[in-house]
Amino acid sequence: MDSETREKIKKTVREILEEADMNEMTEYKIRQMASQKLELNLSDSKYKAYVRHVVNSFLEEQKARQEEAEAAAADDDNNNSNQKEFDDDGDLIVCRLSEKRRVTIQEFRGKNLVSIREYYKKDGKELPSSKGISLTEEQWSAFRKNIPNIEKAVRKMESQIM
Repeated sequence: MDSETREKIKKTVREILEEADMNEMTEYKIRQMASQKLELNLSDSKYKAYVRHVVNSFLEEQKARQEEAEAAAADDDNNNSNQKEFDDDGDLIVCRLSEKRRVTIQEFRGKNLVSIREYYKKDGKELPSSKGISLTEEQWSAFRKNIPNIEKAVRKMESQIM
């Protein structure tokens, strides 16, 4: 297989992997999708092994990134363990987006939620308003996965305004 074909396959497979739901994706599906994009039968044995190699390399890179992120988060937690902030309900305040808005992690009916919500003051207490959203872990994961698409849409919208 020539180097140009190898590079096209590698680029296409990696693009598919970066957009894929890794819980649903299989090597077979990746080969089928890449075959359609490239108009090339990647089920032939000479291509099949290379696709497997690209998939495995991608997964190893993802695992390494995740381990680095977890290690960095653990270091941050160790360095900032005394600086954690909790609200009146005992929910962890991850960050304050503004004076009235914040991101919290809370448990509700046995589920962990990421809440992005507006707060108001009453009798000296900060209370959550109905303005906001609470996402389950699955919803948060889907949101995080789509942040590049959201950013792209925002950039496109901003360029149309200017």
